[in-house]
Amino acid sequence: MFTIHPIEEQDREAVLAISEGVGVFTPEEVACVDDLLQVYLYKPEQQDYTFIGAYNQSGSLLGYVCFGPTPLTKGTYSIYWIAVSKSAQGQGVGRALLDWAEQYLRAACARLLILETSSTPEYRPARRFYKKLGYKGCTRVPDFYSPGDDLVIFYKALR
Repeated sequence: MFTIHPIEEQDREAVLAISEGVGVFTPEEVACVDDLLQVYLYKPEQQDYTFIGAYNQSGSLLGYVCFGPTPLTKGTYSIYWIAVSKSAQGQGVGRALLDWAEQYLRAACARLLILETSSTPEYRPARRFYKKLGYKGCTRVPDFYSPGDDLVIFYKALR
């Protein structure tokens, strides 16, 4: 079993270790996770990013999700990052994190949740996971991230 609650400052290194350890994020993407995490941790007045973690019984971080409101929209939110340590994958951690985020956002009157991901083979498990949880693929932008690496966008209506 695991518990879910907001990420705290002492979790920063674990968030970065998980980000590096999943094997799909580039060093630049891990640095971006760190940048957003630092905004979340050290600028409490901001409301752009929320980091939530799943923890085992001993308090070790198993995975995290980062989400926030999509600028210039009404009730649309984005999942910016979700990652689960390799050792905890397949145990319901990712599902629990997204369920938690969806419930939280429904309570905040969110109407739409967006996920963006890569089209590369390394991200195939993520795309299957999103579909399994009821997210619908709605568009693909060719060569968005780099030549041969398309942007794939998923969405889920929350109301």
